[in-house]
Amino acid sequence: MSWILIADDHKGTCDGLALALEAKGHSVQIAYDGESAIQAVREHFFDLLIVDIRMPNRNGIEVLEEAKAISPETIVIMMTAYGTIDVAVDAMQKGAADFITKPYKLEQIELKVEKALQQRRISMENQYLREELEIQYNLDEVIGESPKMQMVYATVRAVAPTNSTVMILGESGTGKELIARSIHQYSNRKEQAFIKVSCAALAEGTLESELFGHERGAFTSAIRQKPGRFELANGGTLFLDEIADISLSTQVKLLRVLQEQEFERVGGTKTIRVDVRLIAATNSDLPSLIRERKFREDLYYRLNVVPIKIPALRERREDISLLVTHFLRKYNAETGKKINEIHPDAMKMLSAYSWPGNVRELENAIERAVVLARGNILNSESFSFEMQSFQHNQGDRSISVTPSQEARLTEMTEEFEKELLWDAYLKAKRVKAEAAKLLGIKRSTFRYKFDKYKLYERE
Repeated sequence: MSWILIADDHKGTCDGLALALEAKGHSVQIAYDGESAIQAVREHFFDLLIVDIRMPNRNGIEVLEEAKAISPETIVIMMTAYGTIDVAVDAMQKGAADFITKPYKLEQIELKVEKALQQRRISMENQYLREELEIQYNLDEVIGESPKMQMVYATVRAVAPTNSTVMILGESGTGKELIARSIHQYSNRKEQAFIKVSCAALAEGTLESELFGHERGAFTSAIRQKPGRFELANGGTLFLDEIADISLSTQVKLLRVLQEQEFERVGGTKTIRVDVRLIAATNSDLPSLIRERKFREDLYYRLNVVPIKIPALRERREDISLLVTHFLRKYNAETGKKINEIHPDAMKMLSAYSWPGNVRELENAIERAVVLARGNILNSESFSFEMQSFQHNQGDRSISVTPSQEARLTEMTEEFEKELLWDAYLKAKRVKAEAAKLLGIKRSTFRYKFDKYKLYERE
């Protein structure tokens, strides 16, 4: 579903287009003159505008120029009964995506709208991927200026050009995968594959097959030969997340690959040689696991050639304001909001909080606050009860919140939001604009959360 504004001084045209586009699942707003259209664009985010060229109180070309200045990513389709080639060229040069002349057929407009929206989705996805690569995998753009993070960056730059195995240590949510990808991007393997395996997410038998592959008939469900992650990463980098969860038997095979760069698939006899740079990560205390004989000491030393310790967020509080600004910008863009300020008391609270879930928890907190915000300022009440309680109990007392408790709180909050959104949607007779009004939030916010939680699957 997309948000569309129709701007035309002819009521019949607006009503007819609105009905047709709403039947396609879009949310439509109408403006009957140019000034009203510009005001609507200032107040709300629209994916697409359909604008008549001749309107009172600012013509369509002026609306086009203003809309592009306010929201460059919004698509504008011009429409007029007085179309000429010169007018069409002028509109296209000023940023219009397409041009429709009256009289028109609804099918024609529907086709142009869907084509324009599809092109916009592709463009936004490409832009998002480019930004993600720049933000996440370029160390010059990684967020953090604290001395501890500067040490991490220096180590990454030093080790990346080598083939040395790296062990990334740190609590959950600190960004271990981000650092692993950065090492890959700065290495001479950056043009080759970066393959990730989450060891904790796979059972022992499945993990071995995922890592080393299997031959047809190796086990009941092995109906065809399958290459493993080591083969897929040949020439590139293999990232093993939560390495502590690998069984002792699989550890033996992994040690052999590290020593000799060769292995056999499960159920196979042919030796396969690979050239893979290995990066491992864990939030566990491996020396303790070694003492308990749950992790091989020889494998530990093979993996721990260059250790990189990612500091917890509470250990680099000076970076919190930078991260808040980054996430605020990110979720403003995703929700169409324009929250431009965080109250000093709220920032003080965020800086003082212990953040057991680290950067991931901070990002979730900012996303939740932006989505539920009713104004342009975030204050202390915009954040969870846990953080407010922490703020009120400062001084000689401290509150310890475990990552599992925070995860449960986040899960409960999301479930509450889902039911709140769905209840309002039903009360509004499945009209999203009305549901947003019932909740006192912007339609763009309602749409963002509705899609995020995939509530459309309940239809």
